Amino acid sequence: MARMTMIEALRDALDVSMSRDDRVVVFGEDVGYFGGVFRVTAGLQQKYGHDRCFDTPINESGIVGTAIGMAAYGLRPCAEVQFADYVYPGYDQIVSEAARLRYRSNGEFTVPMVLRMPTGGGIFGGQTHSQSPEALFTHVAGLKTVVPSNPLDAKGLLISAIEDPDPVIFLEPKRLYNGPFEGYPDRPVTPWSKHPLGDVPTGHYTVPLGQAALRRPGAAVTVLAYGTMVHVALAAAEASGVDAEVIDLRTLVPLDLDAIVASVNKTGRCVVVHEATLTSGFGAELAALVQEHCFHRLETPIRRVAGWDTPYPHAHEWEYFPGPARVGRALLEALED
Repeated sequence: MARMTMIEALRDALDVSMSRDDRVVVFGEDVGYFGGVFRVTAGLQQKYGHDRCFDTPINESGIVGTAIGMAAYGLRPCAEVQFADYVYPGYDQIVSEAARLRYRSNGEFTVPMVLRMPTGGGIFGGQTHSQSPEALFTHVAGLKTVVPSNPLDAKGLLISAIEDPDPVIFLEPKRLYNGPFEGYPDRPVTPWSKHPLGDVPTGHYTVPLGQAALRRPGAAVTVLAYGTMVHVALAAAEASGVDAEVIDLRTLVPLDLDAIVASVNKTGRCVVVHEATLTSGFGAELAALVQEHCFHRLETPIRRVAGWDTPYPHAHEWEYFPGPARVGRALLEALED
């Protein structure tokens, strides 16, 4: 085992995968010599050469199209979009080509590619560096969508994604890159920001896609969360004193519906938490599934805590962000109904 930040764990996953399989290639804007804007790919070009870790032009459509072509012809590309906010020029190719090629070719071609993207807030980047677009990908048949919440899962899930035969959207919460966000000097340190490092196995291992994790057992209410919101949910449960069970989804597609149903049937209450805007967010899908599968066991209405339906602000990031106080109020309200 080694102590790692999420950045270090992701880098280790890429290193392990590249060392085991020479079909794995890494590319994107500034990922080579510079090592990526968040330094996830630092040192990989020096170790594996310019043919296997290289820089691209500032062209997300070109990055995605190149990855699709490489994957269709036998490579295993792991491409980086520098921020999830920048993926939109390549979205058409993700939906129309990557997600559909297995079906369109009757299985003759597959697209074993990974598209890594930093997602969510955490750097006071405003509306063009803070979006959480996961729902845009979970809606598309043929894509898998992954959002880790800690270094151990980040490494194991990324290795699983690279080894998967189909395209995987791998969203990396940048608020967690170096541990839960500590805040700026003029802002208070959040109570959920004490553990930047995680124990991560060295060498090769995988965390299965489609398998949720129980982060906190409880009997009063189920909290469904992923990425940064797992830490927020844990802090909210502790601060509010609510006996909440926190489920870390880890992968949104495939979704571990069995774990969700088992927990909600036990507690009879459900709160869904995500950072993306409320309307049409992935929480709406989660709420619908809980309603369909757990209706007769629900004691209170399902609640959603999410970002506001506005562009992500710059100066008021903490007011936009669904923090422990907002989640804690939802937990208490779920018990009061």
